[in-house]
Amino acid sequence: MAFEPTGLASLSLVFPCYQEEGHLEACVVHVLQTLDLLKVNYEVIFVDDCSRDGTRVAIDRIIARHPDKPLYKVLHERNMGRGAAFMTGFGASTGEIVGFFDIDLEVSAVYLLEALRVLIADQADLVIGHRYYNINFKIFYRHLLSRCYRWLVASWLGVPLVHDTESGYKFFRRQALQRYSGGFHSPGWFWDTEVVTRFYRDGLRVRSFPCLFLRDGSKNSTVRPLRDSISYLRSLISFQRRLNREQ
Repeated sequence: MAFEPTGLASLSLVFPCYQEEGHLEACVVHVLQTLDLLKVNYEVIFVDDCSRDGTRVAIDRIIARHPDKPLYKVLHERNMGRGAAFMTGFGASTGEIVGFFDIDLEVSAVYLLEALRVLIADQADLVIGHRYYNINFKIFYRHLLSRCYRWLVASWLGVPLVHDTESGYKFFRRQALQRYSGGFHSPGWFWDTEVVTRFYRDGLRVRSFPCLFLRDGSKNSTVRPLRDSISYLRSLISFQRRLNREQ
């Protein structure tokens, strides 16, 4: 990896956490094993978004069990959403490259290597893991909803279909993301669509790579098809109007 040592972290991995108690510790072990294979200076920042379960206790245990690792925590005193949690972690980070992926590892930590390769080789400002699914009729609705949402984003906002805006696998160059600090309107899940759209429309280098999504059947899904579809549709319409006003 063509990172230049700076004395600070070259890679900052931020984990927005909400209600992650059941799988957090086991998944972090896999993440740390993957990071240790990379010849880079790294740091891991956990941002707990006011979880109501034992997530904060789990984070404390993880940090205590790995005193030799650069692991840090930031706590939100109220629930603010994934976008806000990531930006809090970004503000606390030092890495030249800052990114996140969903800590439930439904997209594996091993894709971290490909994300960094694409970012460096293509001199990208943002790299996105474009999810694809094995056929599974139990979660077919998620595949269908994802496809429909990508089509709407492409049609209404002009973002190419290859960029999976809602993917929970994104890595940024610090300098590129820094210019938007404080400038995002959406603190929750729609933040992902906003950040990708703004990067793409502003002419920054956005790249994607394919990654396999494997549903964890032991984890209760937070997806509510009707409620989430209505919420995302409203957010899309509102964001499109905002972009039109900005032109």
